[in-house]
Amino acid sequence: MITALLSATVVWCMFFGRLPSEVLITLCLGLGALLLFLGHHDTRFLTIDVLAQISRLNKINASLKFWTALALMVICVSARGPAVGLFLAAAAFILTVFAGGLNPRYYLRLLALPVSFLMIGGLALLFEVTPERTGVIGVNVFGVWLCVTTEAQVRAALVMGRSLGAFSCLHLLNLTTPMPELIGVLRRSRCPSVLIDLMYLIYRYIFILLSMFHAMRDAAASRLGFADYRASIRSTGYLYSNLLSRSYRQARVNIDAMESRCYDNQIRFLENVSKITGAQAAAAIGLTIFTLGLSFLLN
Repeated sequence: MITALLSATVVWCMFFGRLPSEVLITLCLGLGALLLFLGHHDTRFLTIDVLAQISRLNKINASLKFWTALALMVICVSARGPAVGLFLAAAAFILTVFAGGLNPRYYLRLLALPVSFLMIGGLALLFEVTPERTGVIGVNVFGVWLCVTTEAQVRAALVMGRSLGAFSCLHLLNLTTPMPELIGVLRRSRCPSVLIDLMYLIYRYIFILLSMFHAMRDAAASRLGFADYRASIRSTGYLYSNLLSRSYRQARVNIDAMESRCYDNQIRFLENVSKITGAQAAAAIGLTIFTLGLSFLLN
């Protein structure tokens, strides 16, 4: 709901005075309702790795997806207009959901947190503090004016378009490529092994701690630990202190397990490198060239 409200507010401020009021109201209400309807789904037990494993695009060569996504992000960030980012966001959604077979609710749920941060940043870019009312929108707060100018609308649209396209490409890569394959790509690219190992361990422990947190929270809720405000504060304190101690204990157990399996300061995976077909290479090159051409055309 927060993402839907923020998105509708930012779209209203960004296009106020540039679109007819009826069209703008319809756009804001439609966007908010769409995000509220499709984003309302619990995906806490569906990690990114699980979604990448069940994706129909996970059989495509990981190196091809990695370098294509990187090239698209570079083009998006260097674009001078928001249209490239919006195009890449739409393309990533179509490829992940329709070509990859991912439920659109899962996709939007995973995008909810970064979109929320993006919308908060968009509000900060849109509003300026001025001593007098200027621009298309002005709100008086304690004697000063929070105003939205045309320049701020253009600037916010550019930044938000770039950001939306860039992390959409990143989500396309994450939701179609399992972590071991990404690590294999980085290893073949001569990335330092210590960075690769740290990246995998940090990524892995995020989900371990989330699983522990959900189990302890459900156990506390089943014992009426969140029945009222006072009980919620007490249960939350116990929960996070116990989570900290259990995380240290789990780390020691995992280190012992790794050393018992002859761990030599390097994590290795059995890699199954898929072949790059002509159709896959043509699609990747075509998408990159089309995005690059769109960027130059709109400049």
